[in-house]
Parts: sequence; C-alpha cells; structure tokens
Amino acid sequence: MGEAVANVARRVNATVEEEKDTLDLSNCKLISFPDGVFRVLKGVSEKIHIITLADNEMKAISNKLFSTFTQLRELDLRGNVLTKLPDAVGEMEHLTSINLANNSFSIFPEKLTEIATLERINLEGNSITEIPVEKLSDMPALKWLNVKSNPLESNSQSALQSLANILITTES
Repeated sequence: MGEAVANVARRVNATVEEEKDTLDLSNCKLISFPDGVFRVLKGVSEKIHIITLADNEMKAISNKLFSTFTQLRELDLRGNVLTKLPDAVGEMEHLTSINLANNSFSIFPEKLTEIATLERINLEGNSITEIPVEKLSDMPALKWLNVKSNPLESNSQSALQSLANILITTES
C-alpha cells in the first residue's frame, strides 16, 4: 500500500513541477481518487486537460473530480469496476473523449449525452443492454461510439444503425 501511495505522490508532483497538462494515475491500485491529490493540484487544476485513471480498482468517481478539473478534455477510466458516473460529468464543457471500456456498467451513463463537446465514447466490454439512441443522435459533436462486447438487445443494435454521422463499433 505504501508503495502505491508513493507512486501516486511521485506522479502528482511531477505533473505540478513540470507543469504538465496530463495526470496519469493508471495502474496505481486506486479504489478512489485520492483527496490529497485535489489539494496538491489545486493551483494547477485548470491546466490539466487529460486524466488517466486506467487499470485501477475504482468503484466510483466523485463529483469533485469534475468540479475540480473543469478544463478536462480527455478522461480515461478503462479497466476499473465502475457502474455509474456522477451527475457532474454532464457539466463538463470541454470533454471530447471518455474511455469507460472494461468496467461494470449495466446501464448506459446517460449524463454523457448532456456533454455538447463529447466526440468519442468507449464503452467496450461492459454489460450494457440498451443504448439511448435518440439522445446520442442529438449530441452535436459525437463522432465515435464503441459498444463492442456488450450484451446489447437487438432493438438497440438495430436503432444504432440509424446514427448516420457516427462511427459505431458493435462487433468483436
């Protein structure tokens, strides 16, 4: 556990010291986003555009992540055990890409459809059966949706074909 904490501290400090726009906390055995990180990054949170929390053991993401990192453009949460996203994700004004592959979603996180800037959604390898096709079709920037390896109901699969301007990946 101590090694994991030290690893997170090293990466956070490097982000601050080198004035990076990226925070990479992938493979850190995190079960939640560490509160201490919010404090350390308080002064530079507006400069952070990319956060990678891939391949951890996170079961939930707090609203605080989205209210702190308001300039976020890319969020990589693949390889966790998330089942839902907080409502605050819908208020992200700059987010263009979210990777939620290989998590535990059984319901499509509909708050994503409220993000006008979102271009890419990766939900591969979850347990989603239904897709809110109508809401997705109203998303002005959406270009790519990956729902491969989900047990989609046939009506969702056929409805996805109606999304003409979006590249949809459904087959393995």
